[in-house]
Amino acid sequence: MIKVAVVILNYNGRDLLQKFLPSVIQFSPSAKVFLADNHSSDDSVALVQKEFPSVEVISIPENRGFCGGYNFALQKVEAEYYVLLNSDVEVTNGWIEPVVELFEKDATIGAVQPKILSYHHKHQFEYAGAGGGFIDTLGYPFCRGRLFDLLEEEHGQFNDTLPVFWASGACLFIRSSLFHTAGRLDEDFFAHMEEIDLCWRIQKAGFKVYYQGKSTVYHVGGGTLSALSPKKTYFNFKNGLSLILKNMSGSSLVYKLPLRIILDWIAILKFLLQGSGKDSLAVMKAHLHFLKGFRNDLRKRSAGTSASLPIYHRSIVFDHFVLKRNKFADLDFNNPK
Repeated sequence: MIKVAVVILNYNGRDLLQKFLPSVIQFSPSAKVFLADNHSSDDSVALVQKEFPSVEVISIPENRGFCGGYNFALQKVEAEYYVLLNSDVEVTNGWIEPVVELFEKDATIGAVQPKILSYHHKHQFEYAGAGGGFIDTLGYPFCRGRLFDLLEEEHGQFNDTLPVFWASGACLFIRSSLFHTAGRLDEDFFAHMEEIDLCWRIQKAGFKVYYQGKSTVYHVGGGTLSALSPKKTYFNFKNGLSLILKNMSGSSLVYKLPLRIILDWIAILKFLLQGSGKDSLAVMKAHLHFLKGFRNDLRKRSAGTSASLPIYHRSIVFDHFVLKRNKFADLDFNNPK
């Protein structure tokens, strides 16, 4: 069996593959690289077969999105560890070894992410993952190095190794056996927050999620959905509600779900005041589709407890927007009030 399989999901990403595959091949000598092609209509596959013959191509018969594409492809990959790697990521020398060492030192670690910096601003953390993912008491995700849209400069403050709540789907290392036994990626999420959902389920199954600051990659970002896209807004709000309905304890959900919905309607008003009518409509559509899928999400609620997980027991919305705490170091993990 292959020890490490780097699996890159692709849809019409010819230029990205030509630009970033060389670094993946160069700096992954101990791994096998796969291209999972989501039924591209460009010549991505032909390019890879011609210029990067060491990369094994897995052809997906239709575009199944991020979740469906990976679920299909990873059934065909036999390896001890999977690396789900975005096609717009530049890896660096030694990016795999520190993560594998972490897995092999602790069998209870189920998933790991490296430090994720911006490809275009090399000394700045990147939106999708940054220095490791966390979640607050209401289920809002955030990162070390990125609170909402504010990104921190990187100056070695997160060169550590520690448990986090979620690992970024832009570069997600995971034990292959756990990926399948934990239920894989939820295809109803399609392409946003699916990794947070998976990491929550992994932890409720008794495993840990880690950040490894000794490994670094550079991410372009926005390749699937632009941060300013109403479609991104839609998935952000719909999947955010599905995420907590599927995973939060029943006693917490009773009051936290209504509070989340109220906060979403405040966001609708905010979008309207900012002249972002399309985003307001996207949130309304998200709520409608969440209600339609409510019973389905209920059926998918996972067993286990969230009691000992690394949750920020305050509101990140309140701390950031009201108390003006703009950096991770400003947050108070010790005081839940």
